[in-house]
Amino acid sequence: MSRITHINLDDANLPPPTPEIEQERKVAMFDLLEDNTFVIPQRDERPVPQGPYHLGLSIRDKRLIFDVETEKSEKAAEFHLSLGPFRQVVKDYFQICESYFDAVKKLPPSQIETIDMARRGIHNEGSRVLQERLEGKAEIDIDTARRLFTLICVLHFGG
Repeated sequence: MSRITHINLDDANLPPPTPEIEQERKVAMFDLLEDNTFVIPQRDERPVPQGPYHLGLSIRDKRLIFDVETEKSEKAAEFHLSLGPFRQVVKDYFQICESYFDAVKKLPPSQIETIDMARRGIHNEGSRVLQERLEGKAEIDIDTARRLFTLICVLHFGG
């Protein structure tokens, strides 16, 4: 079972999220737990603890931390990723989301759709960056990458 069955987002030291950010978080976590692919490849001929996995996501010392355990609380892996490659795409994503949330309140559907397409494009770019950064550490499909990228954005919100 190469999948995530539990996720812990370490946002305890972050300011309270906006209602929009909180909704994005809830949807991403629900969708992620419903359907995801998370495979830890074998490295250095060491055995890989079998999933399903519990994933802890946090930001510490300007690094994104993936803390992966088995359902029996055995350490499966830990990845520390530099936040540098994510900074611009997260910034762009927050800006387009703000435009989208404002547009929903006052613009016609055609303009909302245009902004939403741009939002999805930036989100896809962030997902691609995440897949690249996890290469050799964990294999994830595009839907899993999209949901994890949303959660990374939630962690950036307070940072």
